[in-house]
Amino acid sequence: MVIPKGVARFNRVATNRIAKYLVGWMPGFGIVVHKGRRSGKEYRTPVNVFLVPEGFVVALTYGPGADWVKNLLAAGGGEIVTRRRNYVVRDPEVVHDESRQAMPPVVRQFLGLIDVQDFLLLKRE
Repeated sequence: MVIPKGVARFNRVATNRIAKYLVGWMPGFGIVVHKGRRSGKEYRTPVNVFLVPEGFVVALTYGPGADWVKNLLAAGGGEIVTRRRNYVVRDPEVVHDESRQAMPPVVRQFLGLIDVQDFLLLKRE
């Protein structure tokens, strides 16, 4: 069960407009900057993001079919803004991990409650 599409729509219209001012500096959160596949328009999507040795891992709470994930995959990368720093990221890869090992223990437990098993790996430039 990932987060339902109705909740995703509400978050896109309401929550994300407020969250974008907070998640750029809060630990465990960030903003993915990506371009629309068809429109070329720049989008900024708040996400749960964590540093790993090769770059970043993002919990796909809306599943791997989310538009921002498709945009990053099609473009071969984008940007991550986290802890007040901008990072160019490349080589996005969706991975399925039922054990959620790349996540911190507390986050791992929460993601288990909503059955998140897919993650996006991004390499830092």
